[in-house]
Amino acid sequence: MSPRASSRSLTFLTAALLFGGCTKETSTPEEGQEAEARTLQKLRAEADRVKQGGAVTTRPQPPQREPEESKLAGLAAGMGDSGPRKLRLPERNDTVHVDTVAFKVTGLEASHSVKGGSGKVGLGLTTEDLFLRVELITQNVGGMPAPLTLDGAKLTDAKGQTYPLARDAQAVAGTKPLPTTWAPEQRTEVVLLFEVPPDAVQDDGLALVVQGSGGDVRIPLR
Repeated sequence: MSPRASSRSLTFLTAALLFGGCTKETSTPEEGQEAEARTLQKLRAEADRVKQGGAVTTRPQPPQREPEESKLAGLAAGMGDSGPRKLRLPERNDTVHVDTVAFKVTGLEASHSVKGGSGKVGLGLTTEDLFLRVELITQNVGGMPAPLTLDGAKLTDAKGQTYPLARDAQAVAGTKPLPTTWAPEQRTEVVLLFEVPPDAVQDDGLALVVQGSGGDVRIPLR
């Protein structure tokens, strides 16, 4: 390294060390002299290292700030969300009976956000995962009233993961309260909302599970 290059490196090194170090707001003369001696000692040691071919120590760059808008905030503002996406119905969309109530899937829809319906304008929820909207038509085919609660409805996938009813989303975006009893021949449209990871909506083993009087009943969704 030439003397000129060494001089330039030493000058840059001196500035970096002087401006990059921490300073105290107040100090005694003795402390100031000790600090100055330590600084000079560091400068000399670093200068000797540079003269021997070492790289000049530079001041570390401050870490980059995270974006002001998180992904969730962006989705809530409609950024990166193309809106509800309709999913294909299961290939074998058979009618499934839970006690005397017949269930049939009529629609599947996935979205990052759900919005309030009539009387709930302005309300909404957003998730980085997906809200899966399951639409069903139900009918009590028995001759007696059929008590059946859907509050415990859940989704299961092929890996055994379970996803309970998204109660907040259900309260905001459910079209109407879930029934608890079906009168004879009563025919009712039902909407259930679940919060699931994106890969779950494509899981071949995804199913809706409803608890009847004899145990859990699976309604395939894929």
